[in-house]
Amino acid sequence: MLLAIDVGNTNTVLGLYEAKTLLHHFRIATNRSATSDEMSELMLSLVERKKIDPRQIDGSIVASVVPQLNRVVVEAATKSFGVPPVIVGPGIKTGMPILIDNPNEVGADRIVNAVAGFARYQQALVIVDFGTGTTFDAVDDKGQYLGGAIAPGIDISMDALFARAAKLPRVELKRPPKVIGKNTIHALQSGLLFGYAGLVDEIVSRMKTELSVPTKVIATGGLAFLFEGVSRTLEIVDEFLTLDGLRILYGQNVPTKKQP
Repeated sequence: MLLAIDVGNTNTVLGLYEAKTLLHHFRIATNRSATSDEMSELMLSLVERKKIDPRQIDGSIVASVVPQLNRVVVEAATKSFGVPPVIVGPGIKTGMPILIDNPNEVGADRIVNAVAGFARYQQALVIVDFGTGTTFDAVDDKGQYLGGAIAPGIDISMDALFARAAKLPRVELKRPPKVIGKNTIHALQSGLLFGYAGLVDEIVSRMKTELSVPTKVIATGGLAFLFEGVSRTLEIVDEFLTLDGLRILYGQNVPTKKQP
């Protein structure tokens, strides 16, 4: 059994795979002050809650965009399951050319998403990952990673608005009844959701124009569900794209006999 770990700035997502099947997944808050012992206890409790013997996990892989947690997660996974995890970073085999100025600058999660998306759809892609920041990644029809764009996440935009405007209340991020809000809450929801969808659609449209071939648009990340049916350009919402990419990369970097 394989444990895939995606460490993000806000949340950490873990997935348990049996071959290609995602059996269980967990989303926890990313705690930058956690120790390896605390992280190990948490991993074990999550696994055991699903009635799984930790000894069944014979492989793990980690993608992290929080450098100060890299050592903590590696030590925790090694303590918990007895095998050091594969780390997504320089030197890992991806099977995907990274055609940017400095490939080492690209976040691990972005490469993982690109690998998973192209493996699944075998065509040009724009992948939009809604997290602390929203990333847009372009893959051409040859399976080459071309680069992308980064925007502040919708949560960051909302926090900035409420921090600077004393009279505006914090609202739940959800689709309002209409674009023209009849009260402050609906007006805020409209501006945040439809305004952000406009940002997404504009960047995606420009990327598709530059790619100039038929392009599929995939949304992933913890907040992707907010834009299903709101964005005009998003075609598929795949909550587990990153976890699936980690599974694929593990298979490309660990000898077959050690794969789950």
